[in-house]
Amino acid sequence: MAKITPDLNQAVPRKQAVNETGKRPVVSTENFSIYYGSDAAIDNITIDVPAQAVTAIIGPSGCGKSTLLRAVNRMNDLIPHCSCAGRMLVEGKDIYNSDIDVVNLRKRVGMVFQKPNPFPKSIFDNIAYGPRLHGIRKKNQLMEIVESSLERAGLFKEVSDRLHKNALALSGGQQQRLCIARSLAINPHILLMDEPCSALDPQATARIEDLIEELGREYTIFIVTHNMQQAARVSDVTAFLYEGKLIEFGETNSLFTNPKNKQTEDYITGRFG
Repeated sequence: MAKITPDLNQAVPRKQAVNETGKRPVVSTENFSIYYGSDAAIDNITIDVPAQAVTAIIGPSGCGKSTLLRAVNRMNDLIPHCSCAGRMLVEGKDIYNSDIDVVNLRKRVGMVFQKPNPFPKSIFDNIAYGPRLHGIRKKNQLMEIVESSLERAGLFKEVSDRLHKNALALSGGQQQRLCIARSLAINPHILLMDEPCSALDPQATARIEDLIEELGREYTIFIVTHNMQQAARVSDVTAFLYEGKLIEFGETNSLFTNPKNKQTEDYITGRFG
């Protein structure tokens, strides 16, 4: 199967930096499949994902979006009877090789889930949890990481006077930005977001979308979304999945305005899904 790589020169990208990275793909798959028992949830996908770009994964419910996302930090390892075939390379290394340190992988690949899931601890302890896990103990160093992470997540000004208050007292949108800050605290190279706005109101969603656009200048971001308008707003490239197969992958503007595949056109125009 030919490797699918988006033609980022075909149209003016949302962020010029995508065209200028000149780097090898940060995530690549080669004939990659994921099975639940004998059933293929992801079927023979070969793809190259560019660095420092926001990649949206779209498709109808049950098409394998979240399964593919979780494969990037091997979260699927936690699911019984889940197995994979083919190769997935993250920063040039096959992450399914037996010599891969999964803990180190998950440090490099952060994850934000569908519903905000702050720990029942203080705001400070939520952010400091990961750095402490990786051996950082000095209070001044932890404070610097906490402040920096909250600042990058656009939350510091709102919570600077209550860092030692319970994080569960925050609003839903604030909790989700806290979870993003918690992921940023361990300096990941890649950030995975699984429907990060689905539980939020429109105002909180807009804040998260703005944040994704800002972070996409620094990180490689994957976002799973059912909201095609959101995919069009925040992403540089888009992958359309259907029944576990990759139907089309390309620069977002081109995929939404001039899809190459009839099935893609039918989905984005609402004929099914």
